[in-house]
Amino acid sequence: MRLLVERMAQAPHPPLHTLAAAEAKTAYAKSIGVLDVPKPELARVEDLHIPARDGFQLRARLVAPSHDAGLPVLLYTHGGGFTIGSIESHDTFCRVLSQQSGAAVLSLDYRLAPEWRFPTAVHDAWDALHWLAGEGGAARRLDTSRIAVGGDSAGGTLAAVSALHARDQGIKLALQLLIYPGTTDHQDTDSHALFEHGPVLDKVLIDWFFDHYIDGVDRSDWRFAPLKSAEVDGVAPAWVGLAECDPLVDEGILYADKLRLAGVPVDLEIYRGVVHGFITMGRAIAEARQLHHDAAAALRHAFGLPPSGA
Repeated sequence: MRLLVERMAQAPHPPLHTLAAAEAKTAYAKSIGVLDVPKPELARVEDLHIPARDGFQLRARLVAPSHDAGLPVLLYTHGGGFTIGSIESHDTFCRVLSQQSGAAVLSLDYRLAPEWRFPTAVHDAWDALHWLAGEGGAARRLDTSRIAVGGDSAGGTLAAVSALHARDQGIKLALQLLIYPGTTDHQDTDSHALFEHGPVLDKVLIDWFFDHYIDGVDRSDWRFAPLKSAEVDGVAPAWVGLAECDPLVDEGILYADKLRLAGVPVDLEIYRGVVHGFITMGRAIAEARQLHHDAAAALRHAFGLPPSGA
C-alpha cells in the first residue's frame, strides 16, 4: 500500500481539489479502473432508467450472474464525495459482488454536485429504493422481498440513510452494506486529525467535496450525517467495512457502535494498512480482494443464498 501511495503521489496529475468540478469528474473517470481487478462477464447486464420524484430519469445498471427470476437484489450507490463517480467507476466492483454473491446488483447514477446539491442525492437514492421495492423490481423479475442497500464513502452515507428511510416507510431490508461511510456532520474525530494530510483522501479534498455538495447550515441534518439520527432502532442489520488508514475510519466505528447499542446486528471489519478507496485497487492490494469476498459473503448470508461454490 505504501509503495502504491508513493507512485500515485508521483503521477503527473493535478490534485482533484485544484480542478473545476467538471474536470475532476473527467480525471477521476480516467483513473478509476487502472488498479481494479478484471471486470467479470455476467449473464445479465441491463442499462435502464428510474424515475425520480421530479420527473428526472436516473441512469441505473442491473447486473446478475444469470437470467433466473427471483434473484435478491442489492441497490448500490457509488462513492465520490457526492461530486464525482458514476455507474462506470464502480461497475467492476458491482459485478464482482454479483458474481461472488449470486445476487443481482442495481447500481444507481444519482445526481451529483455541484449541479445538484443536498438533498437531491438522498432523494434519488430513496426514489430508486421505492421503485425497486415496488413495480420496478417486480417488472424485472427480482425478489422484492429480499433487498439490500449498499455503498462506499458518500454512497455508504446514502445507503445508511436509505436504510433508516426504509425502516420508517415499512420497507424491509435484508442488509445495509456500508463501506467506509461518512456519518458525521463535522470532520472532527481523531482519525480526521491523524490523516488530515492523507494519504489519498485528505482534509482539503473532503472540504472541496462538501463545499460543492452542502451548505453549512444543513450539515447537522441526519440525511447528511446519520450519526445525528435520533433513533436507529429497528434498522436493517449492517455489514461495515472500513480502511484503517482513512480519515473516515472513526466515524464508521462510531456508527457501528450506535447501531449495536440500539440492538441492530452489526458485523464490523477493519482492513489493516489500507487507505480510503482501496476497494477499487484489487489488482494491487490483496485486502481489496478480501473485502470483495467478505462483502459478497455477507450478502449471501443476508439473502439466504448458498455459500460460494456450493
